[in-house]
Amino acid sequence: MSLLDDFMIRATLAGLGVVMAAAPLGCFVVWRRMAYFGDATAHASILGVALALAFNVSIFGGVLSVALIMALTVSALGGRGYAMDTLLGVMAHSSLAFGLVAVSLIDGVRIDLMAYLFGDILAVGRMDLLVIWGGAALVLLLLLTRWSALLTATLNPDLASAAGISPRREQLILSLALAMVVAVAIKVVGVLLIAAMLLIPAAAARPFARTPERMAVLAVGIGMVSVLAGIQLAFHFDTPTGPTIVCVAAVLFCAASVADLLKKGSAR
Repeated sequence: MSLLDDFMIRATLAGLGVVMAAAPLGCFVVWRRMAYFGDATAHASILGVALALAFNVSIFGGVLSVALIMALTVSALGGRGYAMDTLLGVMAHSSLAFGLVAVSLIDGVRIDLMAYLFGDILAVGRMDLLVIWGGAALVLLLLLTRWSALLTATLNPDLASAAGISPRREQLILSLALAMVVAVAIKVVGVLLIAAMLLIPAAAARPFARTPERMAVLAVGIGMVSVLAGIQLAFHFDTPTGPTIVCVAAVLFCAASVADLLKKGSAR
């Protein structure tokens, strides 16, 4: 019997693969205040599911294609003077609505929408693991090779331009990485919780990080603890696994915030 025959092992590996990519990328989402951008890209993935089912292609391919289109569209329109918060709000909710309507119109296909909205990590198979870890590896490779340029463009766009780094190009690279994370994470935590796994570990790590690199490493650690504890709690209490993982991450964020407040209070 192979180790991967155990569904709990597969679920754990899938969750760890997602946070390995989502947590460091989430740091850039926090630094750039791109939270709503993550929501918009995630919501658009439901439309990708519908298109994949309609044209009988892989779910991953459909989700990745739509997420990339959403990321490129938002990046292009954002540079033309559109109010980003309004634009992202319209695109996030409209794409989710169109996706849900499109799914309901597909004849002869039964789909568990709850699995795509909130994830179904316990149903992850070997091929899903290959896709998740392959996508996570690509995102990590992209972040590692572009870390200095991405960080400079994020923290000081003017300095980046002076150094020959295009802030717009780095924004596009982040958008593409975000689309990849959404595509690999939909099976684990679902559309409605992807943004949470991007934001919460990074936000929890922020008070304890003196450098960007330390924040990224701490975010990965917090994400891993959330996955491991969330899966065990969900199994023990028979609760939805994806939401339970996010709940653990939220508790860790609250604990980190309280510790930060106590630390600042004692310093005064």
